[in-house]
Amino acid sequence: MKSLFATLFFLLLSLSAITAQEYKVFGTFKDPQQVPMAGVSVTLEDSTMGTVTDSSGYYELWVPAGEHTFVFSYFTSEPLKRRLKVSKNTELNIHLNEDDIMLDEVLVSAIRVSGQAPVTYSNLTADEIQPRNLGQDIPVLMNYMPSVVTTSDAGAGVGYTGIRVRGSDATRVNVTINGIPYNDAESHGTFWVNMPDFASSVQDLQLQRGVGTSTNGSGAFGASLNLLTDKVSEEAFAEISTGAGSFNTFRNNIKFSTGLMNDHIEVSGRLSRIKSDGYVDRASSDLESYFLQAAYVDKNTLIKALLFGGHEITYQSWNGVEDPALLETHRTFNSAGAIYDEEGNIVDYYDNEVDDYKQDHFQLHWGQAWNSNWSTNLAFHYTRGRGFFEQYRQDDDFETYGLTPIMVDGQLLNTTDLIRRRWLDNDFYGTTFSATYADNSAFNLILGGAWNKYEGDHFGEIIWARYASDSDYHDRYYDDNSLKTDFNLYAKADVKISEAWSLFGDLQYRTVHYTANGAETGIVDDTFDFFNPKFGVTYTLNDTNHLYLSYARAHREPNRNDYEGGSPNPEKLNDFELGWRFNTSGMRINTNVYYMRYKDQLVLTGELNDVGAPLRENVGDSYRLGLEVDAMVMLSDHFVWRPNVALSENRNLDFYFERNGILTDLGNTHISYSPGIVAGNMITWMPVTGLQMSFLSKYVSSQYLGNIDTNSSKLDAYFVNDLNLQYEWKPQWVFDSIILSGLVNNIFDEKYISNGYYYTYDVPEADDSVTTYDGVGYYPQAGINFLVGATFKF
Repeated sequence: MKSLFATLFFLLLSLSAITAQEYKVFGTFKDPQQVPMAGVSVTLEDSTMGTVTDSSGYYELWVPAGEHTFVFSYFTSEPLKRRLKVSKNTELNIHLNEDDIMLDEVLVSAIRVSGQAPVTYSNLTADEIQPRNLGQDIPVLMNYMPSVVTTSDAGAGVGYTGIRVRGSDATRVNVTINGIPYNDAESHGTFWVNMPDFASSVQDLQLQRGVGTSTNGSGAFGASLNLLTDKVSEEAFAEISTGAGSFNTFRNNIKFSTGLMNDHIEVSGRLSRIKSDGYVDRASSDLESYFLQAAYVDKNTLIKALLFGGHEITYQSWNGVEDPALLETHRTFNSAGAIYDEEGNIVDYYDNEVDDYKQDHFQLHWGQAWNSNWSTNLAFHYTRGRGFFEQYRQDDDFETYGLTPIMVDGQLLNTTDLIRRRWLDNDFYGTTFSATYADNSAFNLILGGAWNKYEGDHFGEIIWARYASDSDYHDRYYDDNSLKTDFNLYAKADVKISEAWSLFGDLQYRTVHYTANGAETGIVDDTFDFFNPKFGVTYTLNDTNHLYLSYARAHREPNRNDYEGGSPNPEKLNDFELGWRFNTSGMRINTNVYYMRYKDQLVLTGELNDVGAPLRENVGDSYRLGLEVDAMVMLSDHFVWRPNVALSENRNLDFYFERNGILTDLGNTHISYSPGIVAGNMITWMPVTGLQMSFLSKYVSSQYLGNIDTNSSKLDAYFVNDLNLQYEWKPQWVFDSIILSGLVNNIFDEKYISNGYYYTYDVPEADDSVTTYDGVGYYPQAGINFLVGATFKF
């Protein structure tokens, strides 16, 4: 497989020289103070041809002869467009004025990076998401980004989905929406199923791999992901999208914007509904979401009020397939909700074994440009979450629920069949703030921080029991609560000390106070104080070559499940990144080497708790060492090639494990869920205006589901290919445009498994010895399947 990718890389690279007759369009992009702007996206409308400006604001783009619309995207409410007839090499310079500047990007500029910052990052825009945005979750849409591995419980990308970056699971990927923390404060998880179709309201996202820069919320131990929601639209519009696909999947949404009324006020929104049976048996999803935005904007001010959220009802499918034999005979088997007879045979399924959760978010943002140097952003937020999962339980002990045994027909009973609901009712609120000083391109300073508070209630109810004992309606068999406050301050500075050298510094102080009570966690009352310094240097060799070196220190507190599992120690990380960026009009290459050294890393054990959540444990010393390469190559004016590959070594050092009653030093073992090779590839063909076809490939090498390197815990490698088509027709009557999209996933019908779990258990023997046995479960993914959709824009 390594040789195959290497051969393809050099073969296609050699083809990049074969292009049609083209002319060079070039120029500089400057802000209102005539300062060159780096990182500005320059593209041709209705194509994927493009480049970005370098540190001197310069760009060049080779285009075929003819009339073209050039689109410049950077800090603008709408991208700047310039129409140009090209018949020779042509200079096109862009100088912004004050009215061109828009403050949407200020909402996230304090925690994002751009241009040649000494941070490893990738961006994904709404235009790049759109062709595949047919109802699948954001993690699935990010599948082809470097070092990213995604999975789906239901097997088809709708419902519960997960993401890992550099082998780190979702609890260790910091996620913010407009700079507001999205990770659950207590579990650290991100549950995209609570916000279905959210990708339809995302303007762009940035994935910083490694520690990245200081952000709000829990520390980034694999990556940080920031999403920026829809920008203010100057023009009114409405659009209707509908789609359908395999496994009775249906998606419908409507979007609208009033445009700027009286040049200052905009109201926009979206309503979505997604339903799917899922690939796995009964793994159905019934999802609703909404997004509303009201904005006021003038020359120097942006005020945004956002209200968005969702309601999900999903049939549970977190059990996976525990019997490997079923992978051959019944890959879609789902044991959740099974009702067994006395011989252990399944006789029926409980029809409401569901997860039912609602989540609503409110955000208020005020972005202000005070003068040519200073700008600020202040935000307030509130999230309300409530819901439950419901389970049918057989022969559960009365003692588990605080009930007393009862006499029935002269027989003492201490177990019963019952239906229970386990509830989570929480509130999360706080503020984020930042101030930015920019003194031309030589010096930039950002001061910021956040204060957030989480209040969570966990409780359980029995809603039916065959034998009720002494229980009453609405009795709670457990009633726990937790409280968490999180405060941080950071200062970031970027200083250009010469034409070639620039320095970056980032200092953050973060304090966390967490209290909880519960049968699982015990009594918790912990305070953590973290100091997280980050430093970097960028060397500009010339306009096309940039080198960077950075160091970042990060700390992260344990989550609720870590206390339950006996791993209450915070983890620490030293992250070293060395990178090279190469940028021309026809080719972009990003290459970086990283070394991440951990102390008390909370790695996944492979086990799940009784509600399907992955368990973690502190492992002492460990490291991740890797090489990442991603590129964009214009093979011609009709072909674009975007490959990426990540090679890594991920090890626990001097790992101890007790097997058969004997504690053994296993030496340096593989870190769980950390494949050594992750590669992606996208080849896009644009034969005519408005039509594009993409062939997408993803390879993930074998990985261990546990940390003890047993063959039974090894997940096989997989190589999956998708086909994506999109055609936009502009009829110039009734509709502004009609976009038809199609996605064929896994076109070669690969039987693959993207995720699983692993556990061990001890069985006492007659001679007082102990034998350790392995258990494993798998989450099979769908074979060939499809999604199609149509969007009508008015």
